[in-house]
Amino acid sequence: MPAPLAAELPSRRRRLLQGLGASAALVVADEGAEVYEGERRSNLSSDLYYLTGWTGRGAALIRPLAEQTFVLFIDPRDRPQEAVTGPRPGLDEAKEQFGADEALPFRELEAHLGWMCEGHASLHYAYGHNPGADQRVLRALRDGRRSASRSGAVSPTRIEHAGELIGELRLRKDAAEVAAIRAAGRITAEAHTFAMRAGRPGVREYAMEALVDGTFRGRGGSGGGYDTIVGGGANACVLHYSANDAELRDGDLCLVDAGCRFAHYTADVTRTWPVNGRFSGPQRALYEVVHAAWATAVAQVRVGGSWVGMRDAALRVLCEGLVALELVEGDVDTVIQEERYRRFYPHEIGHWLGLDVHDPGGFFAGGRSRRFEVGQVLAVEPGLYVRPDDEDAPPAFRGLGVRIEDDLLVTEAGAEVLTDCPRTLEDVEAATGR
Repeated sequence: MPAPLAAELPSRRRRLLQGLGASAALVVADEGAEVYEGERRSNLSSDLYYLTGWTGRGAALIRPLAEQTFVLFIDPRDRPQEAVTGPRPGLDEAKEQFGADEALPFRELEAHLGWMCEGHASLHYAYGHNPGADQRVLRALRDGRRSASRSGAVSPTRIEHAGELIGELRLRKDAAEVAAIRAAGRITAEAHTFAMRAGRPGVREYAMEALVDGTFRGRGGSGGGYDTIVGGGANACVLHYSANDAELRDGDLCLVDAGCRFAHYTADVTRTWPVNGRFSGPQRALYEVVHAAWATAVAQVRVGGSWVGMRDAALRVLCEGLVALELVEGDVDTVIQEERYRRFYPHEIGHWLGLDVHDPGGFFAGGRSRRFEVGQVLAVEPGLYVRPDDEDAPPAFRGLGVRIEDDLLVTEAGAEVLTDCPRTLEDVEAATGR
């Protein structure tokens, strides 16, 4: 476990304890792992990692009213298995290296959970993700209530979803998180710049994908934070395009959406560039609108600014551009009110970023738009997409898709862009080297 992360973990758990009051919290990871050929493939539970640094199957029980506030349930050491998959920490290491007050076998979670929650009025648990885990937790609480009723002890009578409480903690990044995201952003920027230079007519989309993903690993990342998207021509209009097998053609744009994962934190960047190195007139016009919306959104990211304010300011710029390019009819206010822009701009202005590419934390708090605070990290991603079969659009724009996405850190001085790679028309054309 990296030293900066180890230093931050106790503080994260203390902040969670302060928010729990008389409740307990349970975070379960990888309850339904697939086992094959002696190797267990697991998906990182970002909540469990955030609180404990643990990356495998396990569970953390946080109890503010107990003497042992942090109990970690993991799989014990298995020497024969480790000969196949490599060494991993066991119960002793869970206490020595990860700061657990107590460590117990994961298979015993159900047997201990009920009585360990005695004295707590409710349990924060992210139900709804795994039916098997949900049933085990419910059985454990049922058995715990039966035991508590005989002794007169308090036992949880309700389950509250843990997502909101932990999500609020994760919304404001600490020093270790910012360092990891900054590294992910730097590597991602390099990868996108390399793609701009290497992409040219005749190259296949999957070659760009391989170059980008290889750069992630070659520069010290653990791969992509999500599946890399490389969409040439009209493929750029498919938001979650995944085939990545078409040939890049002269005169087309290429959209690359890719982010490196570093120390479990991910970047998220999109760049759009001309395959032949020069934007055509319609491509340039559409790109300028999106870039202006990007700049407007970034200018709104400052302490005290609001998510809705950022969203609305960028949307107005996009709609002004759509009207000017005659892609939609009507005045800008009507276009916004009637959502005529949705045909060309079907997604949000951005999202929170961190351990997950769409990190937890609402865009609203207390019924009002979320205000930006120091330490928040977000991706801003305006875009415009004109479907190739949109017969109502001017022919010159059909099949064009443009998105510009960068990752921002909210600081006292405003927004710090963490993903600095060519973005303006002139810089993008220069980066292609053609």
